[in-house]
Parts: sequence; structure tokens; C-alpha cells
Amino acid sequence: MDNPLICNEFSVSACCWHRPMSPPFSYDLRIIVSSRVRVTFKYLIFYGLIGHHKYILTLLFRLCMTYVMASITKKMIRGKPYYYARECKRVDGKPKIVWQQYLGRPEDIIHAVTQGPSLTKAVPRPKEAVIVEFGALAALYDLAKRLNLSEHIDRHVPKQGRGPTVGQYLLVAILNRCVAPRSKSGIAKWFQGTLLRRIMELDSGQLSSQRFWENMDRVTPQAIESIERDITIQMVRDFDIDLKRVLFDGTNFFTFIDTFNERCTLAQRGKSKEGRESLRIVGLALLVSADFHVPLFHRTYPGNQVDAPTFSSLTEELVSRYRAITDGAEHVTIIFDKGNNSQDNLQAIEESPYHFIGSLVPTQHPDLLRIPAREFRPLDEEGLPGVRVYRCQREVFKAQRTVLVTYNENLFVAQSRTLLREIAKRQKFFRQLQHQLRRHREGKVGRGSPPTMEGVSKKVRGWLKARHMKELFQVDISQSAGLPNLTYRFDNRAWEHLQKTLLGKTILFTDNDHWSDVEIVRGYRSQHHVETAFRRMKDCHHIALRPQYHWTDQKVEVHVFCCVLALMLCSLLRRELHRKGIDRSIPDLLDELGTIREVGILYPPQEGKKEPTIHTTLSQMSEEQRMLYEALNLERYCSQSM
Repeated sequence: MDNPLICNEFSVSACCWHRPMSPPFSYDLRIIVSSRVRVTFKYLIFYGLIGHHKYILTLLFRLCMTYVMASITKKMIRGKPYYYARECKRVDGKPKIVWQQYLGRPEDIIHAVTQGPSLTKAVPRPKEAVIVEFGALAALYDLAKRLNLSEHIDRHVPKQGRGPTVGQYLLVAILNRCVAPRSKSGIAKWFQGTLLRRIMELDSGQLSSQRFWENMDRVTPQAIESIERDITIQMVRDFDIDLKRVLFDGTNFFTFIDTFNERCTLAQRGKSKEGRESLRIVGLALLVSADFHVPLFHRTYPGNQVDAPTFSSLTEELVSRYRAITDGAEHVTIIFDKGNNSQDNLQAIEESPYHFIGSLVPTQHPDLLRIPAREFRPLDEEGLPGVRVYRCQREVFKAQRTVLVTYNENLFVAQSRTLLREIAKRQKFFRQLQHQLRRHREGKVGRGSPPTMEGVSKKVRGWLKARHMKELFQVDISQSAGLPNLTYRFDNRAWEHLQKTLLGKTILFTDNDHWSDVEIVRGYRSQHHVETAFRRMKDCHHIALRPQYHWTDQKVEVHVFCCVLALMLCSLLRRELHRKGIDRSIPDLLDELGTIREVGILYPPQEGKKEPTIHTTLSQMSEEQRMLYEALNLERYCSQSM
């Protein structure tokens, strides 16, 4: 059975076999013919016809071909013949092609038939496949190279001795923070499973936790300030960052630093913004651009320090950073929250090159809250539907400022729903407490200590501690038969007054007197960028400050610095893709790019060779991944063996 035609594969119908099948499908005719030949040859030998084997084989082949439903069709394309195998059926009484397979040019078919089996035997079986992270790290590494990130670090912290530089160590830590935050002891294993092992001149054995700590030890607070300044200047210049509006705010992060650790003064107990009052916290002040919340400046400070003094202590550094990144030529407006308000801070801003937009505590300006709704001007036609404003001049912190009282319908609804939920909770608590006290007075509770006036009062004070709850509930605690008695009433008048005067309103003030109402409102709304930056740094999957396995001030400062630079790379990645028409959040981008893998297929050494052969390719990409891959031109980082 060496006939090359019989060695080829054809699409055959289900009638060739006595088991159910769904055409079209492919079978090797060697299997079909050889089984029929074996059976038929018995009869041929019995009848003495084996001498006519060529004639009989031809008949057998034709017999087998009667079961084939496919046909081979030639097409002439630009004067050259191309062959297709196709299967036709009648559908609704009309012939229709239900399956088609391209076979190739005549020379391709001849080559496949005559050389195919021998080539198949020559191809070695793959030994194993090596799969590493590619997409997200290639994109972020490219941005780091454009920023000369490791070079800036090495210029201010030169290496000592042999081995990788401080900049290389920190770059690995920064990239790890972007995509898979983990402790320094786990970075070596992670590094081995990424394309960084191929594009960086590093060996995973050099990435021990001890080596990281030794290199981090050499980065002083002065070096951090200088490195950040140089990187920011280059970033603003090379990426053309819009600095018309910058945003400043502070937050804190809880840590698991031991209570009795006296080597860390940054980690202190204070008001945790994540509700972890029992843990020591570290504060972070951040200045970002309204242009995709790219970090421009940061400082780490003790967690028990409130926002206003932090802002005051950083004013000179903010002014210095302003002059460095703008060269004194930009009109820059800094936007900050009401938590940074103070006479000293506003005076410092007044004397600085910055202009500003801030907000006032509404309850401290009841006269502005009482302004009737008819005096507010709607901004619907100017692109802010549901927003109304009242503009005036007022003395704020001993200076005349433009003040804007804004009412936002969406904010009103959100605040009302939040308060109604909290009101419902308190009403439930009060009813349950009344029921418990009634059972005690009726003698239905025989175990435990009886309730006391002090205990009930403390519980009620805790419930009313939330904002506006004291205004909305009238609670009376009296004593009857030696046991406390509680009565409460929801104040509907207070609720209506709250809705008319406070809910949905924000009071803004600025020294940009020439700005329109819409510009001021949009300027303050851009503050969400710095809040988004803080949320990103608290995301446990990307850019997270945790896990933070450091317990000295110097190490904590270097760790936070690496996280800020990780945020910078991720923000720039999102900004670059936005400029190419792709709008996605940072987590979505990192997740989508992160699933693009580099696959190395390892073959054993072939005859006459000692070294194994490796063929590299990329994992199958979705349409979205392909779009990101091409937009970022990641082909530059593919292996040469692809």
C-alpha cells in the first residue's frame, strides 16, 4: 500500500462505517483501504486471483472512493491554479457547499503527499513548554526605559562593588508592585516566571531579600527627593503632562508593625481612614496631575499627624517642585480638600506661585446655606446637568475670595439615601433596646446583670455619634422602678431643614476670580483623581502598599517611594493608551495585558547537536489583547526565536 494517493487524507461520509458520525470529518484512507484489502485478499487468494493485484487494487481504491462525499475543485486566481477540497449537499432543493478546505498549489500537494510522512517522522516531540508573563511587564518596562528610571536612581545612589545596581533592584521591585505585589523574599521566584529574566541583565539568584535590603539601605531621604524631582521633570517634558490643574491630598495606610517596635516613628496610632484603629498607620501626602492622576510629588509622614499641618510643612517643597517642573512659565492651580484649610496654609498659598481651589466646611457658613433656591443659576446648558450655583464674594480666612455655592441633584439623592439607611439602622437599634428594657422591667429576664442608666446612655451616645444623627433623633432616658426606660422620636422638621439647607450642597472658594462657574466646578471635581490614586494604592492586586514587610523609617520611606513610582508607570500606561483611543481602567489594562504570555517550546537535541532547540511564541490573544499589543508595539520585546 505505497500508493501516494492512498496515503492522503480525504473527507468521507458516515456510510463508510457502521457507527454514528457527523460529517464532515477526516480519516486516513490507509486505515479504510487496508482493512477492506485484508478482508478482500482472503477471497482473492481463495479464487486464485492474486496475480492480478494491480487491477484488483485499482478496483478496491475506486470502491473506497465511492464512499467519499468530498470533491476536489481547481480555482484559477491571477492565472495560477489553487485546489480546494469541498463537500456539497442539497439544502432546500439547491446544491450548497457545506464544508471546504484549502489544499494549496499543485506543487504544495505533491510535496505534502511525497514528503509529508518522512517530515513528520523527522519532527521531534516537544520536551516541555515554558510559559512566562509578558504583556503587562513589557508595556511597563518600556515606560520605565523611556523615563530612564533606573539611570536616575543610579545617578543619585551609585552602586558599590560588583553585581546589579541599586536602580536595577528598585526597578524590579517597582514592576513587581505594579502587577503582583509580594514580599522581597518572594520576588526571585516571581522574576523567574516573567520575561524580565530575558530582557534584564539579572539572575534570579541575585534577587534575595537580603540583597534588596542592602540596596534599599543606601537610598536616603535626600536621594528619594532628588530622584523624584529628576524623574518628574523628565516625565513632564517627554510625556507633555498637563499641569494647569494639580491635586493635593493626604491619606494613611495601616501596617502590622509591632506595638513595641521603637525603631519606626512613622507608624503611629491615629484616625485610620480604613477603619483599622487598633493598628499603627503611616501617612502619605500626594500631589498628582488632573491629567490621569500621574504622581508629581509625595511625602511620607507620621500617621497621627492631621492634614492641615502636613500641608503647611510641605508648602515650601511644593513651591520648589512647582518651579522645577514648570520653569515658572505655567499658570498652575492647586486643588485641595477642606481638611487642609487653615489661616497659615492659605497665607502660604497666597505667597506661592500657585493659584488654588478649595472647599469650605458647609456648617461653618450657615448664611450661605440659607440662600433660597430661586437665586441659584442652572448650568445644564453649559454641560453640567442637574447642577445649580450661586456666586458671590466673601471674606475667607481674612481675604476676599470668589465663593461658589453649588447644588448637585445627584449628590442630594446619594446623601439622602445614605442618611435614610443610617436612620433606619438607628430606629431598629432603639426598638430592640426598648424591647430589652421592657422585658427586664416585666421580670422576663432572669439571668445576667440588669441594665444601668450609664450603660444605656453610653450605648445611645455611640449610635448618635454618626453625622446628623443627634439632630434627627430626640432621645430621652429616664429611670422607672430602678431600671432605665428609653423613649425616642424622629424629628421630621430637622430632616426637612437638612434637606433644604445642606444636602447636595458644596461651598467652593478660589483666587481664580476670572474663571467661569463651570471652570471652577470642573476644577474642583477633578479632585477625584487624587482619591482614585489612593484607591489604586490600596488595591490588594495592583500597586498595593501592602504587603509591607518593613519596620524601620528608612525602609518604609523607600517602600512607599517604590509604590508611588509604580503608580506613575501605571498612570502613564493608561494615559498613553487613551491618546490612542483606548479607554480602560488601570486594573482592567493590567489584567488584560497580564494574560498575554510568552510560550517557549523546548525540543530535545537533534541528531549531531548537544544543545536543545527552543521555539518561542505568544499565547493566543483575544481581539482586545491584540489591539493593546499593537497599540503599544510590544512586538519589540518578543524573543528573536519567534
